[in-house]
Amino acid sequence: MKIGIVVIASCLLVSISFAGEPAPVLTADQIAAKANRMALYQGEDSKGKVRMTIKDRQGRIRKRAFHMLRKDVGDNGQDQKYFTFFQKPADVRKMVFMVHKHAALEKDDDRWLYMPSLDLVKRIAASDKRTSFVGSDFLYEDISGRSPKEDVHELVETTDRFFVLKNTPKVPDSVEFAYYLAYVDKETFLPMKLEFFKDGDRVYRIIESVKVERIHARENNQQVVYPTVTQSRARDLENGSETTMTFSDIHYNIGLGGKVFTERYLRRPPRDAMR
Repeated sequence: MKIGIVVIASCLLVSISFAGEPAPVLTADQIAAKANRMALYQGEDSKGKVRMTIKDRQGRIRKRAFHMLRKDVGDNGQDQKYFTFFQKPADVRKMVFMVHKHAALEKDDDRWLYMPSLDLVKRIAASDKRTSFVGSDFLYEDISGRSPKEDVHELVETTDRFFVLKNTPKVPDSVEFAYYLAYVDKETFLPMKLEFFKDGDRVYRIIESVKVERIHARENNQQVVYPTVTQSRARDLENGSETTMTFSDIHYNIGLGGKVFTERYLRRPPRDAMR
C-alpha cells in the first residue's frame, strides 16, 4: 500500500511539473510547415466530391461539380498527384485537370488539362499556375498548394485563436502579390484565412475556410480524425467576384492506385476512382 501511494504521489508530481512548463515556442517557419501539412498532407491519399459556385459582381451564378483525387508519392513523402474530373455543367463534362506536384523548388510541377470538346490534352506551363482555375476565383496554385519554401515567413501577431504569418515571396517577379497574411488556427493548424496584398498594403484577394469538419478514417489500423476544410471561399476584391467550394463524401487512406494519375487516363478515367 505504501509503495502504491509513493508511486501515485510521484506520478502526480511529474504531471504537475510538466503542466507547469510553458508550451514550446514555435518559429514562423515551423508554423508554416505545420499549416502546410495540415492543409495538404493529411492521410496518404484522399478523394471527395466538390461543388463550386462562381458569382460575378452582377450576381450572376455559374456552377461546377467535380471529383478530386489526391495521392502522396515519392521517397520524401512531399510529392503529390492530383486528379480532378469534372461532371457538370455540360460544357465542362469529362474535362480533367491533373497535377504532379514536386516538393523540390528547382523542379516545376507538371500540369495537364484535358478538354473533351477538342479531344485535346494541354500541358499547363509553370508560369500559368497563378491564373484562374476553370474561370473561378481560385487559382491553379490554390488547388495543389503553394510550397512554404517559396516564401519568407514572419510571425507578426499571436491572438487567442490564431498565429498570423506574413509570407513574402523569395522571387517577387514570379507572382502578382507583394505578400500575404495567413491566419493559422492555433488548435488545428489549418489556415483559416489568407489575405493577399499588392501595391503597398492594399488587400486585393482573400481566401477563407468557411467550414471545418472532423473526418474519421483509418491509419495504420487505428481510428483517426482529420480536421478538414469542407467549405472555402475565394474573393476578388478588384472585380467583385467570389467563388465558393463545398466538399462532401470525403475519404482518406483508401488505397488509391497510381494508374489513374497518368496521361493515358485523362481521356477515360477508371470508374472505380470516380465513385
